[in-house]
Amino acid sequence: MKLYGVTGWKNNGKTGLMERLVAAFCVRGLTVSTLKHAHHATDVDQPGTDSHRHRSAGASEVLLASPRRVAIMQELRGAPEPSLTELLARMRPVDLILIEGFKRELHPKIEAYRGAADTPLIAPGDPTIRAVASDCALELDRPVFDLDDTQVIADFIATELGL
Repeated sequence: MKLYGVTGWKNNGKTGLMERLVAAFCVRGLTVSTLKHAHHATDVDQPGTDSHRHRSAGASEVLLASPRRVAIMQELRGAPEPSLTELLARMRPVDLILIEGFKRELHPKIEAYRGAADTPLIAPGDPTIRAVASDCALELDRPVFDLDDTQVIADFIATELGL
């Protein structure tokens, strides 16, 4: 499986870029999965559902299956957060896994950057960031793409990964 990341600070366009890249690679006939890191307490389940009741009762893992999707919720219950390597090992094989977040990991990344967000660029100090997708002009030692030019960004990633 090939891996490529989209990183950047909050409100810089990471999720929108991820969404557009997934669609662009799927149109090209590739199978794509995503892995997103969240820094806050996230819960995809809702109080009152049967699966939430199972978790609240103490289940370590709840697998919810339906004709349209399968969701596995695993409670850490004080255990350390799994590493990126451990999380990737849980995923089914696909052509490409796009990773949102995980700034400090060593896989290749593109940084999403919006001038109005008023956050520092990560790229200058991070060689794993291979390019920047920005809504403003930047002078860097690596490629800078228009944040909304999804096809050019997808082409760059495809070339980098040999897809």
